[in-house]
Amino acid sequence: MTDKVRDVMRLMRPRSVAVVGGGAWCTQVVQQLVSFGFDGPIWPVHPRAAIVAGLGAYPSVEDLPAPPDATFVGVNRVASVDVVRALAGMRAGGAVCFASGFAEAEAEDAAGVDMQAALVAAAGAMPILGPNCYGFINALDGALLWPDQHGCAPVERGVALLTQSSNIAINLTMQQRALPVAYAVTCGNMAQTSQAQIATALLDDPRVTAIGLHIEGFGDVRQWEALAARAHEEGVPLVAIKVGASDQARAATVSHTASLAGSDAGAQAFLDRLGIPRVRSLPELVETLKLLHVTGPLAGGRIASISCSGGEASLIADMALDHGLTFPALEQAQTTQLRTALGPMVALSNPLDYHTYVWRDTDAMTRAWLGMTGAQIDMTLSIVDYPVTDASDWSCATDAALNVRRATGRPFGVVSTLPELMPRDTAETLMAGGVVPFFGLAEALAALDAARQVGAPHEQAVALPGSGPATETLSEAAAKAALAAHGVIVPAHATVTPQTVDAVAMALSPPFAIKGTGLAHKTEAGAVRLGVTRADAARVATEIGTRTVLIEEMITDGVAELLIGVTRDPAHGYVLTLGAGGVLTEVLRDTVSLLCPATASDIAQALEQLACAPLLRGYRGQPAADMKAITDTVLAVQDYVLAQRLTVSEVEINPLICTPHRAVAVDALIRMARADDATDTEHDPLTQEAPTT
Repeated sequence: MTDKVRDVMRLMRPRSVAVVGGGAWCTQVVQQLVSFGFDGPIWPVHPRAAIVAGLGAYPSVEDLPAPPDATFVGVNRVASVDVVRALAGMRAGGAVCFASGFAEAEAEDAAGVDMQAALVAAAGAMPILGPNCYGFINALDGALLWPDQHGCAPVERGVALLTQSSNIAINLTMQQRALPVAYAVTCGNMAQTSQAQIATALLDDPRVTAIGLHIEGFGDVRQWEALAARAHEEGVPLVAIKVGASDQARAATVSHTASLAGSDAGAQAFLDRLGIPRVRSLPELVETLKLLHVTGPLAGGRIASISCSGGEASLIADMALDHGLTFPALEQAQTTQLRTALGPMVALSNPLDYHTYVWRDTDAMTRAWLGMTGAQIDMTLSIVDYPVTDASDWSCATDAALNVRRATGRPFGVVSTLPELMPRDTAETLMAGGVVPFFGLAEALAALDAARQVGAPHEQAVALPGSGPATETLSEAAAKAALAAHGVIVPAHATVTPQTVDAVAMALSPPFAIKGTGLAHKTEAGAVRLGVTRADAARVATEIGTRTVLIEEMITDGVAELLIGVTRDPAHGYVLTLGAGGVLTEVLRDTVSLLCPATASDIAQALEQLACAPLLRGYRGQPAADMKAITDTVLAVQDYVLAQRLTVSEVEINPLICTPHRAVAVDALIRMARADDATDTEHDPLTQEAPTT
């Protein structure tokens, strides 16, 4: 554990607090500390006011009786730099920098970047949050630096919420879904202390059960790799909501954080590599965190559903399809127990519609619901919509769920189809007994899907690319030669003039593909001709109209065409994309993305996710493709990329023709930066093991 991580916890768990500045925001910080029950000294600091929020004020931080553990710096950006410098000099624990007008305002004020650099220099080794952030709430110890309302209440254990947006943090603290929030932290500009570093520090508190992350951009990927490794080691699951999937969201992110959000494909691949599930909305984030808090990650996506309505049984069965969740068939022991509890009039299945024969008979409901649990079920859900008129009338469902959880210890949840039909007091009762109260069926299923995706981070660190503009595009022949040197199989080919094509064609086996050279989009230009015979080679080469042409042997025994693409993503590394190839690539959009380096196992699993995977396995009696040859080709492309890491910007094979015996790259593209323009982004980019704290 680094000193900086240790210092962050001094800031987050302070025994003394200073509040620098006056006005409504700083007054609110003092009032929130008092109302939240903070039992340490609170020291307002103001150069002119003797009293701030009812407490005696000190004229400067140097006049404080001791170095404060945590300081809210609520003055303008220029004064903030001076205050932070003074705090660092007296070895204070850390500060929240509230002021805006730093790097996030670069578009309006170019001086903001310089001001942010000055703030970081002033802080030195002392951790700071922000600037341009609200601060933090520690509901475990009754401590906060927070200039506004919040919805947190004291808890003994709970989840941590880390957001880059202060407004989203406020909203999350106001949730009424019974999620126990231990920490709420806003990260702001992250000028010095990053979101990943804060989350890593919070892992030192054993009362934190899970961490939810609202991410706009990753920044230092090595810090995220270290966080994922440490969280997995500590058994604390992480879940993220990552914005930036749309062009509009990416534009908003750049405007708000003055940082590059990066491609969404790269972001998703990075989260997958870290073993961090991604949810798409704040309600999904809350429900997932609640599940992780109560039961931890799920072993898989095998679920059982109990309801007293056939409509609800059908609804959950249909909705679960979107999340890859399955309903295992009932085993004999389950059928026997269910028949005993429910009698002969109920059709037994999973999902189960148990009708209303046992309604209000808590013992009978318990016996029936016990039959829907088991080692082969990762989560059992009871669908209950509590009436807003008198929810206590349905306490039998609450009691039965608690009884089952107590008897089996297996994951059990009660879910309302509509979020508003789960009363908060009922949810708190269920949670106290280890039952997950889900607000809304859609959110519940998304949470189950996410909880089963929590996993160990990849054993290899991401390869970070060099920087530099891509100014050179290799010819197809040169690209094939470069890839062939690393093990990619290419057809026999030659670059010739139309006048010499006949002589070369005699040394090759027809039929031929003849392509014009020097064109960015040969197919669209009509400069690709297939199935050409020797007799027609000269005529076709002349008709294409380019000064030279590429003639190559055609591959005629292909069973599928794939795309292999690698693109440089400055935010996440090299994104390796596999997909259905050929002229319909953009139409089919059947792709999956990984980050380099990927293992043979990673590649095999990715290929299985493609919609065209049945073609590779042999569809309707057709021969199967040579999967090892495909995997070897992908690894060869990756080997080339890693060898040219500082300069390569883009590599594409499309199509890779897959046959029963080999995989052949019949078209290739490579774009690069000049070596003189390339800059290494990391001293040791190809570390084979992900860093740990």
